[in-house]
Amino acid sequence: MKLISWNVNGIRACVNKGFADFFKKIDADIFCIQETKCQEGQIELEFEGYTSYWNSAEKKGYSGTAIFTKKKPMSVKYGIGIEEHDKEGRVITLEFEKYYVVTIYTPNSKRELERLEYRCVWEDEIRKYLLELNKKKPVIMCGDLNVAHKEIDLKNPKTNHHNAGFTDEERNKMTELLDAGFTDTFRYLYPEKEEQYTWWSYMGHAREKNIGWRIDYFIVSNDAQKNIKDAYIFPDVLGSDHCPVGLEIEK
Repeated sequence: MKLISWNVNGIRACVNKGFADFFKKIDADIFCIQETKCQEGQIELEFEGYTSYWNSAEKKGYSGTAIFTKKKPMSVKYGIGIEEHDKEGRVITLEFEKYYVVTIYTPNSKRELERLEYRCVWEDEIRKYLLELNKKKPVIMCGDLNVAHKEIDLKNPKTNHHNAGFTDEERNKMTELLDAGFTDTFRYLYPEKEEQYTWWSYMGHAREKNIGWRIDYFIVSNDAQKNIKDAYIFPDVLGSDHCPVGLEIEK
């Protein structure tokens, strides 16, 4: 089974930059997107053979997630059941017979870390949510988690140490999640592979120079470790300031 995740930084803009070409070429079983930045009715985007599910933020032009899947799920849940977190359209959960697929767009702590406190509360609630799912069946979670977990996961760790996405608090929350029974699939397969990034600033030709961060992930229940076949990054796929990431896993 092949899964793709991509923060498209506005699906309407990304569609004009080749989104459909990549979607069709990659032929994923499940394709998740984050930061759709659109409301219902603002875009007609369907692909033959796929069913799509969308979760938009209340605020226009902000956040939002979507999943395209070849196989129809047994159930669909939008959000995690907590109004404070759910109004931004950041989570969709699809339940299948043997596993859950969850796409997540984690809140950014923002400049001056003005949203860091909220972000830490979010992290705790998401971890609880995923652990509840994991009691029933294995979880495959993906998305823009807005954190580079280790120093190997960004180009300039020393100068970014206290910046959003690389604070001790955010990194510790990722560690807590993994310690609770989950696996970062890319690092599981490639623990020492350097200069593997999924996001680059639009400033200073950062993408051309590969001055980036790995903040987009596929994370699975430890029980599913043995089923991981490959995890990969598509740095050459343009259309967003993020690139797609992928996972191949046995069903």
